[in-house]
Formats: sequence, structure tokens, C-alpha cells
Amino acid sequence: MDWINYHHLLYFWVAAREGSITKACKKLHLTQPTVSGQIQALEKSLRAKLFDRSGRSIALTDTGRIVFRYADEIFAIGRELQDALHDRPTGQPVRFAVGVADALPKVLVHRLLAPAREIKEPVRVTCIDGNPESLLAQLALHELDLVISDFPASPRLGMKAFTHALGGCGVTFFARDDLAREYRKGFPASLTGAPMLLPIGNTTLRRSLEQWFDERGIRPRISGEFADSALLKSFGAAGDGIFATPTVVEDDVRRMYGVSVVGREESIRERFYAISIEKRLKHPAVVAISQAAKQRLFRGDLDSQGRSRPRP
Repeated sequence: MDWINYHHLLYFWVAAREGSITKACKKLHLTQPTVSGQIQALEKSLRAKLFDRSGRSIALTDTGRIVFRYADEIFAIGRELQDALHDRPTGQPVRFAVGVADALPKVLVHRLLAPAREIKEPVRVTCIDGNPESLLAQLALHELDLVISDFPASPRLGMKAFTHALGGCGVTFFARDDLAREYRKGFPASLTGAPMLLPIGNTTLRRSLEQWFDERGIRPRISGEFADSALLKSFGAAGDGIFATPTVVEDDVRRMYGVSVVGREESIRERFYAISIEKRLKHPAVVAISQAAKQRLFRGDLDSQGRSRPRP
């Protein structure tokens, strides 16, 4: 087994934090040949280049960024160990990096993640939104602790991931007050010809809505498509069209955007999942999120085994 020399790792970590070998030398009270030599020894043992050097400046390579993230955690844990041995409070918040599928309503994401801040340990939450496939790639590299998505991880991605069903709900259609009054009567048939704001691309909600429209023979007029769910709602609040969002956050959407309900549809089911890798299954924040979603947010939507109930 190859062992990492943690002195070498420390010198690399300090240099990366300080942004230069010269500053790292001052911090470590060592000479430049010593620090440079130890970093080169680490690169040799890892068989990878960690810094790109240009004159006196240094920049982390892609591999260097990965090593730095792990080193950051390693030395943080080391400080916590010293504090624990001396009966001092650690004071270090639990790192919790979450990837959020960009199509998800931000108000729902906030409600899903809120229980992470209720655990005993202080938590530092970092949220990154983006394409689900890109987020899962970051999860595989241990850059994220969890991915919140509206569809489970696909085996086609070739990574070992665990999908935990959080629950689901129907959707509510909203619009500015004048539009809501106009299209509320006769809903859902009234949506034919109505201006509709939809998520862009191949998102789960977009597919579900289009399938529902086809099954009901509804032909709305698409007046806008959006990648960002918050921007979509802002256009809806301005009166540019009708939009749909998960019913579980109906009250929040009405309050935040000043819109009214056009109608509700339980047969369009929005499902939500927490995706993690085996190493992170016991993260206290992940456990808190999963339990709160099943017991409070989506109560009644899961069967006795914790699986999402089938679509009606």
C-alpha cells in the first residue's frame, strides 16, 4: 500500500492556501528549497502534477484542486481531534455541499434543506445548482455530499450511487390575479389557448405537463420557456402566462410572487430524490433531510418501505 507523507501534504496545502511558495515558506518558517522539494516529492509519490508554475506564481492543476479539497478536510479533522482531546469545543461546522438540479423550484429546495440546519452540529451549507448529470459527476468525485433531483440516478452513468425517495406531490397552476380569474373557470379545459410558461428542455416537469396536455386534449399557447425556475415565476407574476409548480410549496409561491391559483392537478406527480454515494450515507445533514421530507414535507406520499407511491 502507498502511504501519503502528511508533512509533504501539509506543505502543499499551505502553499495552495497562500497562493505562493514564498508566502508558504514564511508561514511554515522553512526555506524555499525545503518547501519546493517536499511538494515535488508529493507530486512524485502521487504521480501527478499539482501546480502549474509561472515565474513566482502558482496555480492548482485539476488534480491539485482535488488533492487540496481532501487536504482541507484532513487538516480540519486534525484540528478537531486536538480540540476534542483537550475538551475544547471544535467550533468547526460540518461541511455539507449540495448539488441542486437547476429545474427545481428554489423555494422547495430551501424547504428540503432547512432540516440540515436543525441538527446539533453547526452546518456550513454550500449549494451548487446545475445540470443533474454534471452534478452527479461531481458527486462521484466527492466534491458534493448530496444531489437533490427530480429523477433518480441512472445506472447508465456507471457510478455507484444510492437514490433515496424523498416524496412527491401534485402540481398547482398559478397566474397573476387577472389571468387566474379568466382561466380558473372550466379548468383544466380552459387552458387550451392560454398563455403557458414552461420549463425549458427535457425536464421531468416539462415531460409530465406535455403528456398531461396530450392526454386531456389541451393545447395551450406556449408564451415562454425558462431554464431557471425562479425567473419563470417572475414572468408569471408579471402576467406573462400561467405556470405550474409543486403543490407542496403552494402557500410559499402565492406569498412570494403575489399570484393566485388557477387550478390543481394531482395526477401530475412531481417526485423528488436525494442521491448520495456510499461514503456519505450517514452524513447527519443527509439523514435529517431525508427524515424531515418523509415525515413532514411529503407525509403520506411514501409506502411502508419508504418508496414513492405509484402515480395514480
